[in-house]
Amino acid sequence: MGSRQGPQDADRDAAGSGTGPLGRQLEAAILELLAARSAAATICPSDAARAAGGDSWRELMEPVREAARRLVASGDVEITQRGSVVDPATAKGPIRIRKVR
Repeated sequence: MGSRQGPQDADRDAAGSGTGPLGRQLEAAILELLAARSAAATICPSDAARAAGGDSWRELMEPVREAARRLVASGDVEITQRGSVVDPATAKGPIRIRKVR
């Protein structure tokens, strides 16, 4: 029996960091969507998943959240909940992504 491999599995590098081609594509999608909006605007992770994944966007929700966490670590974006910046490592539930202010 073979294991089922989703798009996020195929994107893992040897260290499991998710910085393969899909991870970079999702990071780029997040940054492009934010660049097209006003400085104060936010996006939903599903916006980036839809932009990158077409009909398979739901499978990309966790990989998008991972991409957003990497962008937080690099200082490019912030993750918010109810308008307040939150720690991406502990955020549970719906999040929004915005440019660093």
